[in-house]
Amino acid sequence: MEPLRSYLAGRWQRPDAAGTPLHDAVTGQEVARISTSGLDPAAALAYGRETVGPVLRELTFHQRAALLKTLASHLREHRHELYSLSARTGATKGDSKFDIDGGIGVLFSYSSKGRREMPDDTVYVDGATEPLSKQGTFLGQHIATPLRGVAVQINAFNFPVWGPLEKLAPAFVAGMPTLIKPAPQTAYLTHRLVELIVESGILPEGSVQLLCGDPGDLLDHLTEQDTLSFTGSAATARRLRAHENVVRCGVRFNAEADSLNCSILGPDATPDSPEFELFVRELVTEMTVKAGQKCTAVRRAFVPAELADEVTEAVRRRLADIRVGDPASSEVDMGALADLEQREEVRRSLKALLESCRAVHGDPNTPFELVDADYEQGAFVPPMLLRCDDPELPQPHEVEAFGPVSTIMPYRDAEHAVDLARRGSGSLVGSVVSADPEFVRTVVTGAASQHGRMLVLNRHDSAESTGHGSPLPQLAHGGPGRAGGGEEMAGLRGVLHHMQRTAVQADPDTLTSLTRKWTPGSAREITAVHPFRKHLERLRVGDSVVGGPRTVTREDVRRFAEFTGDEFYAHTDEEAAAANPFFGGLVAHGYLVVSFAAGLFVAPESGPVLANYGLENLRFLTPTYPGDEITVTLTAKRITPRHNADYGEVRWDADVTNQDGESVAKYDVLTLVAKENPPE
Repeated sequence: MEPLRSYLAGRWQRPDAAGTPLHDAVTGQEVARISTSGLDPAAALAYGRETVGPVLRELTFHQRAALLKTLASHLREHRHELYSLSARTGATKGDSKFDIDGGIGVLFSYSSKGRREMPDDTVYVDGATEPLSKQGTFLGQHIATPLRGVAVQINAFNFPVWGPLEKLAPAFVAGMPTLIKPAPQTAYLTHRLVELIVESGILPEGSVQLLCGDPGDLLDHLTEQDTLSFTGSAATARRLRAHENVVRCGVRFNAEADSLNCSILGPDATPDSPEFELFVRELVTEMTVKAGQKCTAVRRAFVPAELADEVTEAVRRRLADIRVGDPASSEVDMGALADLEQREEVRRSLKALLESCRAVHGDPNTPFELVDADYEQGAFVPPMLLRCDDPELPQPHEVEAFGPVSTIMPYRDAEHAVDLARRGSGSLVGSVVSADPEFVRTVVTGAASQHGRMLVLNRHDSAESTGHGSPLPQLAHGGPGRAGGGEEMAGLRGVLHHMQRTAVQADPDTLTSLTRKWTPGSAREITAVHPFRKHLERLRVGDSVVGGPRTVTREDVRRFAEFTGDEFYAHTDEEAAAANPFFGGLVAHGYLVVSFAAGLFVAPESGPVLANYGLENLRFLTPTYPGDEITVTLTAKRITPRHNADYGEVRWDADVTNQDGESVAKYDVLTLVAKENPPE
């Protein structure tokens, strides 16, 4: 059998050695071979930096995000092909969807975030400007630009599709090419994934490279501009983090490692409560999905001491109904481990756990009934439930059996539950199953510093909850300590991990030019044509209109109070308003000021402005009194085209001032503006 090819430097390359055989997890048959003999990782990295990187950086965040959406749609059309191959890894149809559909979903999610939360530009503005001088001529602004290296990812065997895609998505939106090094056991599925990506031609050539086999001297050639992301064991994470070149170059390293995650049943639960049923159901799900081969799976189940027997029996009953065997069979609930070596690793870990625990369901060393499968050929183990009645013993908090294994342990009270949860020395995720808000608060605040994510599950959110073991691209996924210390996915945090934050000190005009976002203090252009009469393509950052002045009268304030029902004393009671230390007399409603300002800057005729869809950052800075004259200056602050729509978004800076030039209100106005030449 030919070894898997690697895709490096823009072409498929075959190793010059026969390679190591990979086996079907169900039948034991050889599936593929794997080797990197004769391949050149250094050349692949150089190609990514010198050839691919400049192409990606020419694209805006929106353009890169749009390509991710197109790629996600393409992969979705081919997901059934990936399902079939995934079955050879021991995955059931549900497991395959978790991996494959989950990975595709990450692409869609990052595509949406890139287009909605980032500018249609190549520079990301990070936070507000920082005033550095009295007159406002010298300011600071943090920006983020793509690192000029390659995002190298070394993945685990359990998620051969989701793993690569959840690392690819934020790197690509940031503007960095990716090199994927899959785990050997399931590399043939990742290989097909990359073939689909390359064959599609959707991403710029070389955006994704693939190295199938031993990484060789790959890490020796990383630079300070590269990133290294790893998913796998804590022991391997420590070795990678301490690699001489990684340390010397200060390579950005992110790890998601093995994790003794816990789930805690609250004391408010009773055997007939929804929370009791939710806890049991979630625990069995986490034990059996992907045959327990998830870094987020529940390894430690903490229950009130008085409920330990009831919980144990309820879980045992459910596990007794789990059918194990060939995942191609519709009768099967749980498939095989990734390979026979992994089965032996689970057995070794179980031996260590059984020094302090007892098995209450399942025996990995005894053949058991399988559906359409051979116990000797496939990497099968039964779901195994352990019980440790002394949770102070160290083994359950130190040893992870990376398979369908979980241990039930009793706790005394909330503080004890927190202490036990923290003994995992850093976890990706913990869950609390309770409808008692005070218990939940005690546990979450007490355990949070040792967890990357905390799920609260109860009768109120269970219908829509994504569950304990489901990472979401919008939220941080990672954890301290043995869990790796990093965040695999965290919305824009994941993107910014692949970018350099730089503080720029400059004058307002320079910052406007650099960020393509109008900076207060920079030039405005008062044009002959009202900005609201301009189509999107004709608008420029800095285009402005000045409206006013308009005198605010006591009658205006009275009528606004009557019309809106807002009769707060500062607007209606002269004596009470005079006693207010902030006002010293009647003042106009802030929303009256904003309403009058809108009347001063709008162009009433039908035109390119389609809608005002909101205000942001509204602040009332100085009281407006009856008799004051207000003027508003509206300036185009940021212009964001939508590439697939006939309109774009324009953010306007609104500054309302009084007759003394003091700002009484500042805010951003958000509008949708039509294009003069919409896309066909």
